[in-house]
Amino acid sequence: MLKNSHTEQIPVSDAEYELAKRLFPICRSITGDGVRETLKILTEYLPNLEIHEVSSGTKAFDWTVPDEWNIRDAYVVGPDGTKVIDFKINNLHLVGYSTPLDETMSLEELQPHLHSLPDQPELIPYVTSYYKRSWGFCIPHRDRLALKQGQYRVVIDSTLIPGHLTYGEIYIPGKSKKEIFFSTYICHPSMANNELSGPTVTTFLAKWVNSQTSLEYSYRFVFVPETIGSLVYLSRNLKPMQKNIEAGFVINCCGDEANFSFLPSRTGGTLADRVATHVLHNSVNEFTTYSFSQRASDERQYCSPRANLPVASIMRSKYHEYPEYHTSADDMSFISQRGLSETVEIYRRCVHVLESNLIPLTTTVGEPQLSSRGLYPTSGGQIDQSAISDIVNLTAYSDGRLDLIEIATLINRPSWCLAKSVQILEENGLLTTRRFNNRHIFIRKRN
Repeated sequence: MLKNSHTEQIPVSDAEYELAKRLFPICRSITGDGVRETLKILTEYLPNLEIHEVSSGTKAFDWTVPDEWNIRDAYVVGPDGTKVIDFKINNLHLVGYSTPLDETMSLEELQPHLHSLPDQPELIPYVTSYYKRSWGFCIPHRDRLALKQGQYRVVIDSTLIPGHLTYGEIYIPGKSKKEIFFSTYICHPSMANNELSGPTVTTFLAKWVNSQTSLEYSYRFVFVPETIGSLVYLSRNLKPMQKNIEAGFVINCCGDEANFSFLPSRTGGTLADRVATHVLHNSVNEFTTYSFSQRASDERQYCSPRANLPVASIMRSKYHEYPEYHTSADDMSFISQRGLSETVEIYRRCVHVLESNLIPLTTTVGEPQLSSRGLYPTSGGQIDQSAISDIVNLTAYSDGRLDLIEIATLINRPSWCLAKSVQILEENGLLTTRRFNNRHIFIRKRN
């Protein structure tokens, strides 16, 4: 449960969960019609979402866009004529990017192409083979042990031919060309937390940002296939990204109701890191902080040394850290409307902090006389002590070096609660404020 916020409240609905449920059956991969179908649905929520197609064979630094893969059907028929594995029942049954096949073989010949989890015998694992031509099926281990000797017909009705990689992008201009960047991935089949929570939360966050009437920063949201998609995007946009991005976030694994998790940027201490930790400290009772050495998503590309972008991530149950990860147990029952909407709110608070973050400088030597301006009570009685404390503390720490995030941290207040006080003091000529390029600013840690 989130702590009380002074930002406007999100209308209570089941909209996020319903979108995730709608997207869940689609078989996505790093290329193909499943990605296109997903993005087409997202354009219903984000009409200005631009769709880009990048040809197979296109170089992206050390990588190459692979051929496009599409799947229509896949199954294995056992010796008694019944289907023992059926892609149409669960699309995790097929190894992603499996090559076309229609052959009959013995159980001994089939076994090397089967994948199962002995420690989780009731679950279907998620397995892919993007860059090596291969085929395979995934099956609960208990079902694998029950397979009978005999001949099996194996059918994979797929295509793997030159085509395109597809991704989506939405740009929301603000007063400044400096950008806040959000990235999520759209390449996994039917898994709820490790896939659909990311694009779902990102969609509703982008929809909310797009509804704001006055933005200091510009905002960019990208929906890309993991790894190859972020590399393609970087290869096409690296210089403007390095010039303009002030803070960025990879959004994924954020739909369940576990405690929040934080994964910092490679260097730590960037604006993205500071905003994320400030929001979490002031929004939840506890959260888990991981090391960048525990990275496993697109922050690997955005934060790589020669990209060096200030990108962090706020999650719920982090990838690799929950037993349902990359299995059929990561289904719609694993996430919830509450989990999704709370994550949307956390990222909304990040936007509020970013938008209101300034470096204030007091205009007076010594404390200003607040009472002469009607900002301090001249007599006793019931007064709003927190508002007065905020104003007094702001003037005490506004030395032209500290930004609002650090001041808020020093006085143990959420920065979004101080934004109004900054405005009041500025209107009364008691503060001046400025913004600066946060790209390479690293705030020292305090005891």
